[in-house]
Formats: sequence, C-alpha cells, structure tokens
Amino acid sequence: MVRKIEHFIDGTRVKGTSGRSLGVTNPATGEVIAQTPLASTKEVRAAISFAAKALPAWSALPPAKRAEIFFNFRDLLKSHQDELAPMLSMEHGKTIPDAHGEIGRGIEVVEFACGIPHLLKGEYSQGVATNVDSYNVRQPVGVCAGITPFNFPAMVPMWMYPVAIACGNTFVLKPSEKNPTVTVRIAELFHEAGLPAGVLNVINGDREAVEVLLDDPDIGAISFVGSTQIGSQIYTKGCASGKRVQALCGAKNHLIVMPDADLDQTVDALIGSGYGSAGERCMAISVVVPVGEKTADALIERLAPRVRDLKIAPYTDPAAEMGPVISAQSLERIKRYIDGGIDAGAELVVDGRNLSLQGYENGHFLGGCLFDRVTPEMDIYKDEIFGPVLSVVRTNDYEDAVRLVNDHEYGNGAAIFTRDGDAARDFTSRVNIGMVGVNVPIPVPVAYHSFGGWKRSLFGDHHLHGMEGVRFFTRLKTMTTRWPSGIRTGAEFHFRRGSDE
Repeated sequence: MVRKIEHFIDGTRVKGTSGRSLGVTNPATGEVIAQTPLASTKEVRAAISFAAKALPAWSALPPAKRAEIFFNFRDLLKSHQDELAPMLSMEHGKTIPDAHGEIGRGIEVVEFACGIPHLLKGEYSQGVATNVDSYNVRQPVGVCAGITPFNFPAMVPMWMYPVAIACGNTFVLKPSEKNPTVTVRIAELFHEAGLPAGVLNVINGDREAVEVLLDDPDIGAISFVGSTQIGSQIYTKGCASGKRVQALCGAKNHLIVMPDADLDQTVDALIGSGYGSAGERCMAISVVVPVGEKTADALIERLAPRVRDLKIAPYTDPAAEMGPVISAQSLERIKRYIDGGIDAGAELVVDGRNLSLQGYENGHFLGGCLFDRVTPEMDIYKDEIFGPVLSVVRTNDYEDAVRLVNDHEYGNGAAIFTRDGDAARDFTSRVNIGMVGVNVPIPVPVAYHSFGGWKRSLFGDHHLHGMEGVRFFTRLKTMTTRWPSGIRTGAEFHFRRGSDE
C-alpha cells in the first residue's frame, strides 16, 4: 500500500486538500512508496498565517526559555536516530552510516542554537557623549521561510530553522517533494520537545508553494539551498518583494594534489568525498588537480582500482559504500554528461554506466566513474554533474592549479593536499573560495562557524548557521539614550561626535 505523506501545520499533521500529489520513489528499487501532497496557494497561506499568529508570543519568550526547548529537541533527535536514518535512506538512497552522519551534523546546529542567550547578547557603550549611552540588540525578522533540496533532507533544514527559531522567528519550511518524510517527522519531534504550535510549519509542494512564499508580505526572510539557476531567480524575486534572501547554490569543488602529498591519504579522501552519497553533495569533490605529470600518473594508478572496487548496494546492505542516485531522471542526466565527456576527448578510466544489481534492476544505480585528461572547456568540468563522476585535470605547476580554481564560476569549496605549510598558507589566502580545506577534502564548517560559498555559489550577504545565521535571521537595532541630569546643553543643529562635551 502506498503511504500518504502529510503536511505539518500549527503543531499537527494535516492531510493535503489540493488534490495534487507526487510519487515518492525508493531509488534502490524504482518503486513508488509514497505520495507527497502538493500544497495549494490556500494551504501555503494558511501555514504562513499560523506562523504569523504564533510570532508575538514566541518572540517575547525569553531566550533562556527557548533554549530549554532546544535542549529537549536535541535529546529527542539523539534518541530517535535509529528511527530517522532508515526513513531518510529509503527515500534518498544513501547508506545508513551516511544518513546517521547527516542527522548528526543537523544535531550540531541544534546544539549551537541551545546557546542562543549568549548569541543574542548585544553591545553597550557608556558615555559616548556627556550623559549619553548607546547600546544595540538583535531582534527577530518575523516569519521566515526555507526551501531545501533532496540531497540532505534532514541536515539542510536543520541548518536553517533551528537558528531562525532560536532567534525568536517563526518558520515555514518547504522541503524537497522527493523525500519529505524525515523532515516532517523531525518537525513533529520538535513539537514534542515543547515548541508551541505554529512556530514551525512544514508545507510540501512544488513551484506553486515557492511562488507563494516569495510573494507573501508576511514572509520577512527566505533561505534557499539548491541549483544556481533556481537560486538566482529566488534571490532576484525575493529581494524585489522586499525580503531578506540567502541562496546557496551550485558548486564545482577542486582538490589540488601537490607532488609532496601523501597519496594514500589523498586517495582515501577522494573516495569518500567524490563518491560518498553518490556524489550528490554540494561539497563533493568533483575535480582533482594533480600538479605535474608524475603526480597525476601515480594518483591515477592508486585511485582507479579503488573506484572499481566500490561496494555499491541498497541502504539495506550494511556493507554498502555507495547507494543509488535519487531518480531515473538524474541517472539519465549523469549518463549524458559521461557520454559528452567521452565525445569531448576525455579519457574514461573507470566506467560505471553498465552497473546492474541482481534484484534491483529497476533501481537508479550507477558505478563510480573516473575521467582523466579533462580540460577546462569540457562540460564535465564546467557543470555541476551531481553524481559519482570524478574528473582529473592535469596541471604543470602550482600557479596553474590555483588559476584553474579561481577562474571557475563557482566558489563553494576547494582543498589542497600537501605537506608544505608555505603552499597551504598561500592557497588558503589566495583562493577565491568560501570554504577551504588543507588535507581535509570536505571542509564543511562545524555548526558554530558558518557555511557558504563565493561567486555564483551564493546569492546574498550571509552564510548558513553559526553567527552568520544569527545575523541573517535578526535585525540590528541601536539605541542612544540620555536621562535628565539638570544640565542643559541647548538646542543642537548638527550631529555630535562621540567625544563632544
């Protein structure tokens, strides 16, 4: 029997009433296992209305009281991980350990939000002028919204709404319609932790729901993670309607391999960062840049057999290292990129296109693919493939490698593997990238730092979570005060400097 997914509005599960729905597929089998309701304009506006109604009381609740609920939420997430991970894997396809890791990174942000009484402390200056003091506070934006992708259905929403809600906002979340079950369940756990009804609402939907969030005047801020094409449109339209918008978008992440790098360590890093989660990560390493022909040859020699030996299986297999991609459409798109790379003259060292698993012939499985001698004008280099395809671009020297990274339109993440501290320091200083790793292949910041790229990987001024998240979901207010002291200064017709008597 096909399961019916529901919305989560005003503290309870709500059946969709629009009459429209979309099938949710198990990527390992190709079987439709659930139906996601696609919300109507009326349903989305109802969720926004409940969030607006809950805002005054929630924003007035002392931050320490909010933190108590977040501590409860953290404990519930930890105790329910064994329930949440298979739920996530069934609809996404990633392995169980990968799902646990995703949930764990989301919990880190909840833990960060538990410190909200400290994070919202303002600044105070006594005596900026005679008998005049000045101080500032950060106050909530209002009703906020999040639009999240399929590749991290638990983690990415938790990079948004915990910080927003801890800051005193209420929230409407529109998760990916491809795998929303775990998102709804986590929202339910938040409510069980003591979150008042209406503070967090999850509305399932498609473009119609997004358009309502962009247009509704009650929405003050929108956070988005997804493709650059969609993100740029959301940023433009959201800003035009007076909203604060952050849109985290596409990526093409490079890993430079210096001649002195530990190649065994480098290959281990590439296997995990290039093929983990079937390459469906915005922080996946998709381009390897060995410096020098000798380095490139040695790297390929070690890397190719590891890619061929990847254990590819459904999430139910405890030995699985990589699962299927999300959909049949994604599988065909990735294969077209591989065909195009061959036609463009790249050397396909490992070809995973003909993988077939007995009993899972209708699943969306693809073996790991490895290209060598890729050049910057090829589509497999320029575009984000979002699949288990790793491209090797050979360079003559370090300067060519840095230039390659800086010339790409995306600036999400990059890494360098080396034993040379001078090279590492120079790279981290000069590279035009938002997140940089030194001997770390996926430099995703911990929760108390912030996540985000540069160039066409980010539209907006603030990154996700950490203090950047607090700044995005709050507005700064500065007060200047003077209390009568019996001293008259007369009328003022000009701005006073702080040192004026």
